[in-house]
Amino acid sequence: MVKLPWYTEGPVMDRDGSIFFTTLKGKLILKIDSTGKISEWAKAENPNGQIILPSGDHLICDNGVPGISRYDSEGNLKGYDIKNKCSGEEVSSPNDLVMDTEGGIYFTDSVREKGKVCYYKPGGTEKIIARDLDFPNGIAISNNGSTLLVAESYKNRILSFDIHAGFKKGIFADLPVHPSGEIIKNLPDGIKVDNEGNLWVAHYGMSCVQVLSPKGKVINSIPVDFPLTSNLFLAENNLIVTGGFDEPGPGGLLQVSI
Repeated sequence: MVKLPWYTEGPVMDRDGSIFFTTLKGKLILKIDSTGKISEWAKAENPNGQIILPSGDHLICDNGVPGISRYDSEGNLKGYDIKNKCSGEEVSSPNDLVMDTEGGIYFTDSVREKGKVCYYKPGGTEKIIARDLDFPNGIAISNNGSTLLVAESYKNRILSFDIHAGFKKGIFADLPVHPSGEIIKNLPDGIKVDNEGNLWVAHYGMSCVQVLSPKGKVINSIPVDFPLTSNLFLAENNLIVTGGFDEPGPGGLLQVSI
């Protein structure tokens, strides 16, 4: 495990096998190259979720802007896809994002009880997909492109939205509850879909990654070496997990063979 002064988020891997992750209060995006060397890749305000586009650009949710920042493959800030507003509505805490097959971007705006799921196409359409969610967080799309999946943290569940039926909302899964009964010990955070359609969930206060079947049933629970689990990235036979021991730090990055 890599230990750092800051709680970590937003893990991704590029074509060369380099890992990038964000540090939130550290105001940095860091890079670990294929030799294991860690370096500062870019500066940001309060960076969170991150994706790498086919072009090599990185899109990063930054609630210090607040908006979606765009960096080139060398870590240079190119501008903002979204800044302050989406579809005319204020954006306050962009958290995580995912790209569809047409290049459109879905992202969560993480607010208690009044959170939103937003959508935009660069240079084109902007719309609000869902409102009044209790801290929407991680976000993913099913392999067949028909379902948008969103972690609703303070409800300890994963929501589903039917993309081809007007984003009709459903409950994909209610997650296991911590024995303490404390809400903060639950809180699903980052999520990813694997090649088999299983959903991997960074379960913040449960110190683990839950693996759900395409039907929403828990089929595995993978413990991690820090108490707060923020996000994950699936890379061939490796699971990359971010999080830490407290917020704003210390934090860590963990690789687990799967």
